[in-house]
Amino acid sequence: MPRVKRAVTAKKKRRTVLAKAKGYYGVRNSQYKKAKEQVQHSLQYAYRDRRNKKREIRRLWITRINAAARMNGMSYSVFMNGLKKAGIELDRKVLADMAVADPGSFAKLAELAKEQVAV
Repeated sequence: MPRVKRAVTAKKKRRTVLAKAKGYYGVRNSQYKKAKEQVQHSLQYAYRDRRNKKREIRRLWITRINAAARMNGMSYSVFMNGLKKAGIELDRKVLADMAVADPGSFAKLAELAKEQVAV
């Protein structure tokens, strides 16, 4: 069995890591060992933050809906409860967009929610 010479494969691996580390500060973009560590961390952060991004966007929607609901004289939880009782199945993304782009129709939804909560 002949021995394996790793020159080409190892160089390719190092080149790939250093290419991913392009733009990093200091030795993290030129020294293989430091670059490898930073690329590993960067990939972990990217994986984590793809999930956190969804969380942050949902928080923003809820904040916008809450602000618009309070302008119509009710809290977020009361507004959402009223919509549920009224059988209106709009998701938070659409509601937040309505709150920003079309306050008139959002006010109508708020009135419907108020009626359902009062009953």
